[in-house]
Parts: sequence; C-alpha cells; structure tokens
Amino acid sequence: MSKASPIKLVLASASPRRKALLGATGLEFEIVESRIDEVRHHGESALDFALRMAREKAVSVSLRRPEALVLGADTIVECGGQILGKPADDAAARAMLRTLSGNTHTVVTAFAIAWAGAVAESAPVVSRVTFRALSADEIAAYVATGDPLDKAGAYGIQDAGAGFIERVDGARDNVMGLPMREVMAALRRHGIDVASQVSR
Repeated sequence: MSKASPIKLVLASASPRRKALLGATGLEFEIVESRIDEVRHHGESALDFALRMAREKAVSVSLRRPEALVLGADTIVECGGQILGKPADDAAARAMLRTLSGNTHTVVTAFAIAWAGAVAESAPVVSRVTFRALSADEIAAYVATGDPLDKAGAYGIQDAGAGFIERVDGARDNVMGLPMREVMAALRRHGIDVASQVSR
C-alpha cells in the first residue's frame, strides 16, 4: 500500500457507537455490515472470541471490498467466567444486569484491519468496569428503555447505563466498542491519513 495514494476506509460494523467514535476523528469512511454469525467456539475465552470475530468481520467485508482498508471490531463482556453477549430479550437483559450488579467485569474489544481479503493487523484491548449494586427497580426501568438489547452485557457506557458504573480501569471508548488510541495508530501504520488525534 502506498501512503502517497488515497486509501478508502471501510468500517465493517453497523454499531452506532463505533460509527460515532470513528466519525469524531474526521476520517471519511464507508459502512459495510459483515453479517457473519457470531457463535462462540466451545471453551473459547472472551479475548479469543472477540479477536476471532473482529478478524472474521474484517475479512468478510474485505473479500467484498478488496480495494479498501477494512476495520472490523467485536466487543465481549465477561463476568465471573461467564461471557455476556447481546441479550436475546428483556428477561436476558435483566439477568445480565443482575450478574453485573455490585461486581467488576472485563470488557474486551478486539479490532482487526484487513486488506485484499486478508488480516493485516489485529489486537485485543481490555478494560475493567465496576458496577455499583443495582436495585430491581433500576434494572427494570433501564431495560424498559430498550437500550440494553443491542449491547454486549446489556448496558451502554454512553447512555443511562453510565449511572451504574463506579469505576473504569482502562479506556472508556474501549467499553463503548472501539479502542481509539490503538485503532488510530494502526490505521496510520497502514497508510490512512489520520485527520485528528483521539485521546483517552
């Protein structure tokens, strides 16, 4: 890849959080959904699962858009050895929030960059999030908003779920779904003309 020639950037995600984070940099990019099945392998760790999903998403879109640099990402929440994906329904969301209540959990967001149908770079980034104790009424009210249903772990750090958080160890944008410091450095290494820096 020549740094002198413009390189198209594609985000392999329909996540509004990832779109907002990447859009805040001033970079121009296109969104193309990967549409891959997100199925965890037996015994696969949260870190390995997130990394494999990010790589598969990036490659899936890169095979369709081989002329572009493709960024894929995946976020996994793990609490007490239990992996919490996106809840299937309100009952699952309430159960996940009860699990997180009063505990510290791990958020892994892995990202991958693909070019011409192959992974060029990938890495996982880990943050630790501590929830205060939540009441049944708080959980019910939050689930009723519908916000938890499209988020791993059934909460968003950028919405009302932020009120549940006592402490974040690591990058908050990583919890949102895209570790921007690491992603921007990687894009720069692969020839993207970074318009502005994003700090933690």
